[in-house]
Amino acid sequence: MKVYYCEEYCSATHAWDTTRKAAQVAARLMGQPGIEITTPEPLSREQLLRAHSPEYIEAVLTGSPRHLAESNGFAWCPKLPSAVLYSNGGVVAAAHEALKSGASGSLSSGLHHAGRNRGGGFCTFNGLAIAALDVVADAADRKVLIVDFDAHYGDGTAEIIRGHENINQVDVSSHFRSDNYLAECRQALKIVESEKFDLMLYNAGMDVHEDCRIGGRKGVTDQTIKDRESLVFDTCRQNQIPVAFVLAGGYANSEFNEDHLAGLHAMTALLAASLQK
Repeated sequence: MKVYYCEEYCSATHAWDTTRKAAQVAARLMGQPGIEITTPEPLSREQLLRAHSPEYIEAVLTGSPRHLAESNGFAWCPKLPSAVLYSNGGVVAAAHEALKSGASGSLSSGLHHAGRNRGGGFCTFNGLAIAALDVVADAADRKVLIVDFDAHYGDGTAEIIRGHENINQVDVSSHFRSDNYLAECRQALKIVESEKFDLMLYNAGMDVHEDCRIGGRKGVTDQTIKDRESLVFDTCRQNQIPVAFVLAGGYANSEFNEDHLAGLHAMTALLAASLQK
């Protein structure tokens, strides 16, 4: 299975999990059976314009106006444009690869809070929306399902795809808490029983883990997340839906260290790879 990543993903000066963890996940996946780390092409301006306004795109690429260029919550630097163009390009590449081979992924994060006119919540460009729109642009009758299991609501994605009849989003976030997280995820995935989709884009957030201070939910353990990933990929297998995953949230602290976080993200990729066996 192709997993898209290159060093450019982590080239922005601002050091934060969103801009650094892809390298740690890639190191864990390197040499694993069934995993092929692949360099993507960067996004084109045409692809960006499917989801974002010209003014916002120009701000990110040039750093001006600064308030807009830094609306993602990071200090702008000259390396940021390349980082986000490659990282989001990986999402698009993974989407098209999944359509061909059944499963793929990109070690991208910082996507779902970016709206049409600005960034937000550590997100610069919305690769999920861009990939969905790119896939539909290739074949207008395709239907894409975005499954967002980050701890936080994918508000930017919802804004960009609103009104698009061939793109659906299901979202299980901390806004919708119950005592049974897996039951919430299972309920969200029931949409595939009533509608046929040609592709699933999966935003695999680890910030729901009980030890993550930004979004963690009590009772969500490593095993809970493993069961969630198995549920997602089993749903794709049973319904013959190609799937492309991305990393999404997960923020290290003293109780939830970088190695632990990278291991959980790597688990997503390894379970996805089993779809091609």
